Amino acid sequence: MSEHNNHPALEDTEDLGFLGTQLYESMTPGAGENSADMSETRVLETMTVSGKEDRRSRKEPEEEEEKSWADSAAGEVLLFFRDLGICMALVLVIINFVIRPIQVEGNSMYPTLQNGSLGVSNLLGYNLDGVKRFDVVIVYLEENKKYLVKRCVGLPNETVAYIDGRLYIDGEYVAEDFLDQNYRDSYEGGFMEDVEPVTLGPDEYFCVGDNRPHSTDSRYYGPFKEDKILSKGVFIFYPFSAFGAETW
Repeated sequence: MSEHNNHPALEDTEDLGFLGTQLYESMTPGAGENSADMSETRVLETMTVSGKEDRRSRKEPEEEEEKSWADSAAGEVLLFFRDLGICMALVLVIINFVIRPIQVEGNSMYPTLQNGSLGVSNLLGYNLDGVKRFDVVIVYLEENKKYLVKRCVGLPNETVAYIDGRLYIDGEYVAEDFLDQNYRDSYEGGFMEDVEPVTLGPDEYFCVGDNRPHSTDSRYYGPFKEDKILSKGVFIFYPFSAFGAETW
């Protein structure tokens, strides 16, 4: 850009310089040779100065471009790490206060949840509303360093029992309509063994798997303390055939 801007001005100066010399020569006898020398000297100086300015103007954009590129590259790196930090902070907030990713292992909740299913569990809902009867919950066994997916059937201060495969809470029968009846009937009455009455403490829950013949739960570990329940509800997004929420 600078070359195109400077040259027209230089050409105008040269034309005006020569025009002034010719005019002076025509009006001043005998002075033409000296005037021409002076005019040519001025023109030469002008051209020399203009040439230097042109060279400077050609260098400055390159230096500015290099500086701008360096600033831009450093800025991009800083922006990347800023965005990465924000994303990591959001992920930490989400998995600690909103939802927790899970993978179902085993068949203790079959056919409600399939082995290998991927999904998330509801931390926020658990912290706000607590656990209700028949909620699916995530339990952490500290002694075994493992997580369990079970269904809560007994709440704090209740007496829980199973008689003839039927659930009784405080001596009253409670239907478990969430169980798959066809799968249940396939065991010909041996789906759920009797459980002697268990009275729960103020911070205890009785949790069992939906696949009663193949679940290790409160019948084995005893009631689960409230602080061992981490979240409730499960939203499965894989496999796609099981896509959806369970007691969210």
